[in-house]
Amino acid sequence: METILLFSTFAILLLLRIPIAVALIAATTFMFWLDGSFNMWTIPQKIFTSMNSVTLMAIPGFVLAGTIIAKGGIAKYLIDSLRAWIGHISGGLSVVTIVACAFFAAISGSSPATAAAIGSIMVPAMVNAGYSKRYAMGLVAASGTLGILIPPSIPLIVYGVVTEQSIGALFMAGVIPGVGLTLCLVIYSIIYARIKGYGKLEKASWRERIQASRKAIWGAFLPVLILGCIYTGTTTPTEASIVSAVYAVIVSLLMYKETSLQKWKEIINESIGITAMIMLIIAGAMTFSLFMTQEQIPQALAAKMMALESLDVLLFFVLTAILFFILGMFLESSSIMLITLPLLLPIMLSLGINPIHFAIVMIINMEIAQITPPVGLNLFVIGGIAKSKLGEVFRGCVPFIVLMIIYMVIVMAWPELSLWLPKQQT
Repeated sequence: METILLFSTFAILLLLRIPIAVALIAATTFMFWLDGSFNMWTIPQKIFTSMNSVTLMAIPGFVLAGTIIAKGGIAKYLIDSLRAWIGHISGGLSVVTIVACAFFAAISGSSPATAAAIGSIMVPAMVNAGYSKRYAMGLVAASGTLGILIPPSIPLIVYGVVTEQSIGALFMAGVIPGVGLTLCLVIYSIIYARIKGYGKLEKASWRERIQASRKAIWGAFLPVLILGCIYTGTTTPTEASIVSAVYAVIVSLLMYKETSLQKWKEIINESIGITAMIMLIIAGAMTFSLFMTQEQIPQALAAKMMALESLDVLLFFVLTAILFFILGMFLESSSIMLITLPLLLPIMLSLGINPIHFAIVMIINMEIAQITPPVGLNLFVIGGIAKSKLGEVFRGCVPFIVLMIIYMVIVMAWPELSLWLPKQQT
């Protein structure tokens, strides 16, 4: 009964357009009050302790680095370099878009940030080159989801905090699936471009390629710096986030010199806003899970699921995929993780599922959620950039959603795709 009332209260608040973090905290406070165990110090103490984590300090660092890259010229020069090298092949601009999103994903850790940074440049460029606007919007929205799969990934950091898994191991687990999904998108875009007869850009000269590469090399080095620092053990993921932010500041100020005082104000304000939103959602979800833990809701749900005679690893993956798909239509990925993982973790462990493998499958599911209405964040980002309706952006995403579902099944069935690299570390 308490579970139904808790989720009903939360759902009602969401329908009233209350922000997710506030809805989580308000629903929990209401339940504590009804339960008679409410203490005015319980909620603020939980909020403070949930955010008092060294690991979570990686989030503002990566958010700041991503914002600087998007607005400080780094993303623009990376795209110019990619365009010079591969823009002339069939579907060249679509390949440039996907590879640029993969590069940006290896820096920012955020899907909406990736979609916004690349989409603002590539959607108009693709439309001007003769590509269908619907296809261009769908491609950028789908490619932008790589931001939460290719490390560093903010949702993987959240997953690691909740499940107490190594952030470094989770980042390593995302490399091969991330590269694999990038290749799948590239192959699809080339085939689609040939079928539709989308044109090629004029082939750049070697001199133009070298000049573009020289300008882009400072930004291209950033993913190598971040992942190299983490995987060699030189820094923790949290320290690497600060290194990436400092490096982005230096490159933007000293190498490209394209930022004004006004633009730096925008960068700081946007970074603070995104970080505050994520941290408040984490705080709200932690208080939400506090009540569920007190009422032993996860244990009760786990016992009921384990009582199902047919429950096995395959059925568990199918059920959770459906659950994440439905929740992803209404909630942001970090919120889904924080709400569901305390419930699912005991079941996952009892079935012998590796939490790191499950993390990657879950992240791919969250990628699909990013381009699924009504609350797919990338749909809103691209719709705003292209000044198009949400439905039109979603229609452009449908083929990519099908492709990503097929890819998720492959990763689900082949655990070594996500586990091979972490095993090499041990």
